[in-house]
Amino acid sequence: MWETKTYKEKKLKRSILIEGLPGIANVGKIVADYLVDQFKAEKIMSFSSFDLPNSVFVNEEGLVELPKIELYHKKIGGNDFLFLCGDVQPNNEKSSYLFTEKILVTAKKFGCKEVVTLGGIGLAEVPEKPKVYCTANQKKFLEKFEKSGASSDVYGIVGPIIGISGLLVGMAKKEKINGVALLAETYGHPMFLGLQSAKETLKVISKAYNIKVDYKDINKEIKLFEKEMKGEDVSDEKSSLKRLKKVKEISYIG
Repeated sequence: MWETKTYKEKKLKRSILIEGLPGIANVGKIVADYLVDQFKAEKIMSFSSFDLPNSVFVNEEGLVELPKIELYHKKIGGNDFLFLCGDVQPNNEKSSYLFTEKILVTAKKFGCKEVVTLGGIGLAEVPEKPKVYCTANQKKFLEKFEKSGASSDVYGIVGPIIGISGLLVGMAKKEKINGVALLAETYGHPMFLGLQSAKETLKVISKAYNIKVDYKDINKEIKLFEKEMKGEDVSDEKSSLKRLKKVKEISYIG
């Protein structure tokens, strides 16, 4: 059973839901969190359940925090965007379906007409220039993201899309909501952060919805992460990597 807490009532029409929960290299989470931070989106709802992982996170103040999944809203360039962000995903198949159902009911309440889910495709090596693939529940909607730089040549490349990123697109079709999954190539190591892959995904979203994204902060994070991967000390440099690293990597596309 999923419980919700509402922080701000909203009456929206034709909103766009962007989902970015943890997955391979946390690509989707990085993208969604980046958009929320950059555009200063407002938290409007949170979701909790006994079907979330039985763990807590320790924050930078040394205190524990329960895992959370939250919904944010921001009007950008004339469109109402909803961002589904969080630390975790539901921990079993049934709860994933129930949570997806809950999100779609909530999305319809906010007049949602389009769903964009985000994730990564794990590779054996770090890609020099990550490619972004797309698959959708409706052909015409798919073409929108092909024109924005994503490749729809996914058959034989992408296997089952497990978790909320896949279910939201599949189940949205029954609700007559257009859905697309954007999946970026990344390194499939559990300690790797797909920052460059997230940047390529941001470019696709920016073009598809004609929104101006500032890449200054993510470029900085990419440089810091590259230094860290080389073993250089970056402890004195300001970074949001600590926040990203608290999320346990989950071994699936999503």
